[in-house]
Amino acid sequence: MKNELVSIITPSYKSERFISQTIESVLSQTYQNWEMIIVDDVSPDNSNEIIEEYTKKDSRIKLIKLEKNSGPAVARNRAIEEAKGRYISFLDADDLWKPDKLEKQIKFMREKDCALSYSAYETMSEEGKLQNKFINPPLKLSYNDLLKSNYIGCLTAIYDTHKVGKVYMPLIKKRQDYGLWLRILKKTDFAYATAEPLAVYRIMSDSVSSNKFKLLKYHYKLFTEFENISSIRALYYLGWNILTKLIYR
Repeated sequence: MKNELVSIITPSYKSERFISQTIESVLSQTYQNWEMIIVDDVSPDNSNEIIEEYTKKDSRIKLIKLEKNSGPAVARNRAIEEAKGRYISFLDADDLWKPDKLEKQIKFMREKDCALSYSAYETMSEEGKLQNKFINPPLKLSYNDLLKSNYIGCLTAIYDTHKVGKVYMPLIKKRQDYGLWLRILKKTDFAYATAEPLAVYRIMSDSVSSNKFKLLKYHYKLFTEFENISSIRALYYLGWNILTKLIYR
């Protein structure tokens, strides 16, 4: 079976400290049939200059510049629009992939014949020091399972456009990735994970997502406004989210 093209979606904003490491982790992939679409969200730093140097060296790396700062959902959706790959994957501009990430995960998706896959991952400090902490999600998730917690790390997710078409993120400030997985799971029965950690998540000290409980208001907005879930059911699933965050802290 031929190696299908994988599109890698990377929003960029104030990413000059880490974007080189992120791109290098893609260049190091053993699976080489990919395109990396980086979308600049009008970043005020020198990240574009760094990215442009890579685009000159490797035509698989593409830079799109938004005209106004619009947030990660708009940036990612713009990249999805441009994506030519059968598989859509996600990697933020401060995270890393392990060298065999794509090779192992695409093989896994073929074997499982699944539309959405994800994996375990490990964490590192803002300075890049591995913390010997591994996030091990459930190996199989339905739509209802996922409502209880966003178990899928964005840096690990890949979906198959041949099975579900191009699916876009809801335009919400935070938890837009959560909304995307829910949308995909309305189109397919289950998502599946490989237990092997295939990516490394950088924990930023000033990130909203570093405080998982601050995200609950975005969960509620996602449930009620985008998933059309009643307030009572939304509160029920928020309770589950709180419980799972306590367990996985």
